[in-house]
Amino acid sequence: MRRSVTFLIVVLTICAGALADTIHLKNGRTIVADHVRESGSHYEYDIGDDSYAIPKSLVDHLDAGGIPAQAGSGAAKVADLPTFTPPDTLANEGTVLVQIVKEGKVDTDLIAGLEAKRDTQLSATANFIAGKFEFEHGNIAKSREYFDSALRFQPENSTILIYYAALLVRTGNAAQALSYAERAVRSAPQSPDAYTMLGYARFASDHTKDAVESWKRSLALRPDPEVRQLLAKAEREQNVESEFSEGESSHFVLHYEGKQTSEVFRAQILTALEADYDDLSRDLGNPPRDNILVTLYTEQAFFDVTRAPSWSGALNDGKLRIPVSGLTSLTPELARVLKHELAHSFINALSGGRCPTWLHEGIAQMLEPKNLGGDGHQLSLLFKAQQEIPLNVLEASFMNFSGVQAYAAYAESLAAVTYINETYGMSDIQRILQRLSEGNSTEAALRATIHSDYGQLESDLGKYLADHYGE
Repeated sequence: MRRSVTFLIVVLTICAGALADTIHLKNGRTIVADHVRESGSHYEYDIGDDSYAIPKSLVDHLDAGGIPAQAGSGAAKVADLPTFTPPDTLANEGTVLVQIVKEGKVDTDLIAGLEAKRDTQLSATANFIAGKFEFEHGNIAKSREYFDSALRFQPENSTILIYYAALLVRTGNAAQALSYAERAVRSAPQSPDAYTMLGYARFASDHTKDAVESWKRSLALRPDPEVRQLLAKAEREQNVESEFSEGESSHFVLHYEGKQTSEVFRAQILTALEADYDDLSRDLGNPPRDNILVTLYTEQAFFDVTRAPSWSGALNDGKLRIPVSGLTSLTPELARVLKHELAHSFINALSGGRCPTWLHEGIAQMLEPKNLGGDGHQLSLLFKAQQEIPLNVLEASFMNFSGVQAYAAYAESLAAVTYINETYGMSDIQRILQRLSEGNSTEAALRATIHSDYGQLESDLGKYLADHYGE
């Protein structure tokens, strides 16, 4: 009974928590602020003691006084790419945009007609506009096709190169993105966006020192609060890991402090990760293209670099960051943590970086493997009282939750994914992730696979919990 009371307190705390203003950008990203106000052509917003501004042209809409979406996640957040304002290096983009995108769809016949005119600049612009539209709407595969076509017509156009590099980083192909980002910088040496993208590609491909250099150059060209945050994190990592050593296996690059772990322990970790890689390739498919970066930390170094909440046991932010203080060999708990964090990399690759947190965390827990155990009964009581956390609230990160709130969020996420897996199977979970990578919203992906929106899924989940864990 004590646990069920705790769950109820969690939900009430979340629903009654401090309200925030959310800025929804046209590229699909959000900024959660303490307060937003209009100022001419910009929105000004406050986060803590700091104030920032963003052009209105980049904003889709504002939500005032809502439940705050959380920033950061235990899951991989490679999708957090910059809000680009690239230089106008494409011909008649505004005019072509009106023609190419009609009623929320790309007019492929019009693109083919423009290409037939053999005007390379116009053809590049048409394909870029189509690619950007699909990129901003989450259809990664179609976006890549259009960017490929645009680069055939203008291979050194910095704007196209920046977006293509962003797409490659989002899909876990940072090493491939490097060459595109480098070409963008050569084509537009005064573009802050080119240097920002180069920093992303370098950081994600394990070139932290070079990423620091790129982001400093970007900030010199144009101040940007998001780039400042990225730079600060990279500098923290660089300071902590300056004396780290490196090892590798077929699919992993391991960073570690030489005195912290033994060679035998490190070998156990890499062996476990390789076995997990094989398991996840079978269960989810679509493994990440690049080698996966893994860093072993002391507890203090882990929190110094990540600034993760105290309840966090590990983190995957594109790199697997694992605290191992006090351990001398691979324990069952550490083995589960490794597989959980690695699963996030696979989920991110399969969903194109668009998986909601509840689904991310639910799948990762299920694949550890972990089951509901005693939490199932408490969740059944929570759903019976209609006091569960709505799944749409759990789309955002859990990282700003308290430890108790996070416990409930993780339990409900695991319950939802367990229900989907036991009722429909892993193949439908894969299809949901694939639909997300094609630009579908979470509810649209659910409707297309298990024929449920959030309301129906929550109702069915409540019945499942009552049948399996109720009194």
